Amino acid sequence: MSELQREVSELEAKSATAARLFDIRRIIGGLFVVYGVIVTIAGITASDADLKKAQDININLWTGLGMLALGLFFLVWLKLRPVAPPTPAEEAAAAPSSPSAE
Repeated sequence: MSELQREVSELEAKSATAARLFDIRRIIGGLFVVYGVIVTIAGITASDADLKKAQDININLWTGLGMLALGLFFLVWLKLRPVAPPTPAEEAAAAPSSPSAE
């Protein structure tokens, strides 16, 4: 019986790791941070002609900073409220019951 319990605990640990790894907040936050850095750099290096096209508003800079803020918000949210893997009792309750033989 201890062998079975050990295998179940290993599977639960792998499930918890997968749940944390593929949390949508991590993916969205990471993408917004990466794109925010790129757009912010484009805004910092904008030429006078680019600014003149946008009526002297550095759109790339402001958009990049906004994307960075949103991405960091998602990553902080992930850090403060991590995903808890479901307990075996919750999984059993969520699983559809087997059809009864009538």
